Amino acid sequence: MIAALKGAIDDIGKAMRLYRVWVALAHEDIGDQHRRTTLGPLWLLVNYVAFVGTFVFVFQPAGKNAAGYAAYVSIGLLVWFYLMEVMSMSVSLFQREESFIEGTTLPLFVYVMRLALQSVIRAGYAIAGCVAILIVSGSLVTSPWLWSLVGLLLILLATPALITVFAFLGAFFPDSQFIVGNLLRVGMFFTPVFWVYNGQDGIQKYAYHWNPFTYFLEIVRVPIMSGEMPLYAFTVTALVSLLTWMIALLLLGRYRKQVVFLI
Repeated sequence: MIAALKGAIDDIGKAMRLYRVWVALAHEDIGDQHRRTTLGPLWLLVNYVAFVGTFVFVFQPAGKNAAGYAAYVSIGLLVWFYLMEVMSMSVSLFQREESFIEGTTLPLFVYVMRLALQSVIRAGYAIAGCVAILIVSGSLVTSPWLWSLVGLLLILLATPALITVFAFLGAFFPDSQFIVGNLLRVGMFFTPVFWVYNGQDGIQKYAYHWNPFTYFLEIVRVPIMSGEMPLYAFTVTALVSLLTWMIALLLLGRYRKQVVFLI
């Protein structure tokens, strides 16, 4: 185990020193995805705002404040779409990077950071849209928003580990890209992205309390919506992130050299 951890740390260290490589590749990916379009990457902002508007229009509970619900949904969709994109794209990461992995000696973590930065750039447009919706809906910028920023940073720190775990999952079990995609589509309805938990019993109770994604949403949403610091949500998210990093380091250290034979 110690040897695996040393190998993983060495791979990560080499990748960090090659930051210019994965930064350039990530920016190239974003540009290629929107080449020849009129709005370019601004389509990411348009898509996010359109999703929020649709969910608010369709799912707004009767008698609820439309502005408050818009803020609730905008934050929920921001975090959920980010996590969903990271996990769904990670499963096929090594297959997409097959030519680079087979033809170069770059550290494997370079490809992890390439996807991580690409996801962060895409999320940046959604964050801009989310802030605009919050301001329009009447949410005042107050000091508790700083806790939301800390929550976003915690999610960003967990992103490379999450990518690594799901990338190895996809390398070992190619069918997992379809399984993960289906589970994420269903999981959206079992996560308080657009529905509000008010202590009701039944399946919503278990979907709220036993769903780890709930706490990733809460560390960003609660400080803005209620002005409180959700200590329990931060604790759960930190523990989940730490566990994910431990698994990621073990996988990276033990199997990074075998990936070329799996893809």
